[in-house]
Amino acid sequence: MSHFEGFPPAGLRFLADLAQNNHRSWFDDHRTVWEEQLLRPAKLFVEAVGAEFARADIAVHAEPKINGSIFRINRDTRFSKDKSPYKTHLDMWFWQGTGPSRACPGYFLRLRSSSLVLGAGMHAFDKDVLAQYREDVIDDRRGVALVKAIEAVESAGPYDVGGQALKRVPRGFDAEHDRAQWLMHKGLHAGLDLPVAEEALAPSFPGFCAEHFRDLAPLQDWLVELVGSR
Repeated sequence: MSHFEGFPPAGLRFLADLAQNNHRSWFDDHRTVWEEQLLRPAKLFVEAVGAEFARADIAVHAEPKINGSIFRINRDTRFSKDKSPYKTHLDMWFWQGTGPSRACPGYFLRLRSSSLVLGAGMHAFDKDVLAQYREDVIDDRRGVALVKAIEAVESAGPYDVGGQALKRVPRGFDAEHDRAQWLMHKGLHAGLDLPVAEEALAPSFPGFCAEHFRDLAPLQDWLVELVGSR
């Protein structure tokens, strides 16, 4: 297999089985299934999505490798009460910008055994980006552009906007400002959660995802400008 043909049903079954057998001995016994039925098609999927972005002349990092666009399946359990060693989903990330990948806005996908998440944005701003974000929210040009971007995303489909982490407007900002609700965010992203559809098992899946990413592009573009302006 040299091009993406869809995620095999055996790969989704692996994720479901892993949820019931989340320990190293089981994973080691089934490592070949992980590598052949999930990791290998994931690399081909990343290449295919990268080609979709290239055809649209959008500069996106699509690196078909673990710690590139494919997240490790191993969990970081150092600071978690849950010591399960493996994630029961497959995460992929297509970022824009020149900094570290996790510090940039990007398009993301989470594939579970029975559901699919597609989205774009930044789940958490670092200190400097957060400061610039708040200034942009109250800026007449950038703040209005943000509202228009969010409206464009929400009108394009059933996308939820997330990232609010505060219950009140941060100190030093006007709680009565027209865009006060966006000042309570410490990250900003939009997406949707779907049942795993037949598309995930088909060669057309990269195009299916790219259509949703296009819907989310107004917010992503605004965030790219935010991070690039620092």
